[in-house]
Amino acid sequence: MQSRSSSRQRHPALTPLLGIALVAVAFISLTIGPVSLGWGRIFAALTDPAHDRIARAILFELRLPRTLIGLMVGAMLGLSGAVLQGYLRNPLAEPSVLGASNASALGAVIALYFGLSERHPAMLPLLAIASGLVAIALLFALAGRSESPLSLILAGIAVSTLAGAGISLALNLSPNPFAAMEIMSWLLGSIENQAMEHVWIALPCVVVGAVLLLANPRALDALSLGEDGARSLGVDLRRTRRRLMLGVAIGVGGAVAVSGAIGFVGLIVPHLIRPFTDRSPSALLVPSLLGGAVLLTAADVLVRLIPTDAELKLGVVTAFLGVPIFLFHLLRERRLW
Repeated sequence: MQSRSSSRQRHPALTPLLGIALVAVAFISLTIGPVSLGWGRIFAALTDPAHDRIARAILFELRLPRTLIGLMVGAMLGLSGAVLQGYLRNPLAEPSVLGASNASALGAVIALYFGLSERHPAMLPLLAIASGLVAIALLFALAGRSESPLSLILAGIAVSTLAGAGISLALNLSPNPFAAMEIMSWLLGSIENQAMEHVWIALPCVVVGAVLLLANPRALDALSLGEDGARSLGVDLRRTRRRLMLGVAIGVGGAVAVSGAIGFVGLIVPHLIRPFTDRSPSALLVPSLLGGAVLLTAADVLVRLIPTDAELKLGVVTAFLGVPIFLFHLLRERRLW
């Protein structure tokens, strides 16, 4: 009876449908903007570079990098949220729970505060990733040899609070109002005005992070039985924890470096996907990766469609979208947790 119930809960078409949605939202993202580019103009720009140089410049220098970054950042945040919710066995877990997001944001703020990002574009992502790795090292130091998720959550709160205090200090001591405005603009999160060099900066980090997080998904299923149950099934808890934390630090660090601080994606996406799976942690990973990419790119399309004097920041839109969705699913599924 249980197997029948589980099989009814599984939707074999979920991943293909998310893949189709991803392709569709990517194409829509390429067509939406201040300058209207129809399908014919886009096709001409792709097939005949000399025919419409303006359309080709808009497509390849402005919209394509923005679309690719939206897909990568959303995929990384969605996957990280699903992994952490499964590993910590906490439906409220996301990258910020372990301090990875705040620490990476602090590294980027340091690059902006001291003007290092003006010297070389790679300094901001490098510092964001380095700060994420330092945060994970501090997390391990605070958690010690304990393999309990509760220890990691408590240590993560401490790391996140410390990073948040550092960000507030940078804002408080910013040398001029323009520096503070630049930091605040970055903290609100946005993927506009990105170039292909930002794509190449984030891509290796996202790929490495995703590979680490997707390796051995059955370990997450075993952890749903508790530490003792997972250990009896042959799961090396220490190695699993190290692999997952490194994956979150590298992947989220690279994503945050090019997008700014964008919240709620890693929290909401697994909750949207979970009802269409058998609710095992491993079944959430790939759909959450695809769902995160679709959600963030769709939110970025919405940003461009909302009529405002100044374009809304993506982090603001995801927050407004995320809160009601999260509350709805919390009220709907609270008995299942």
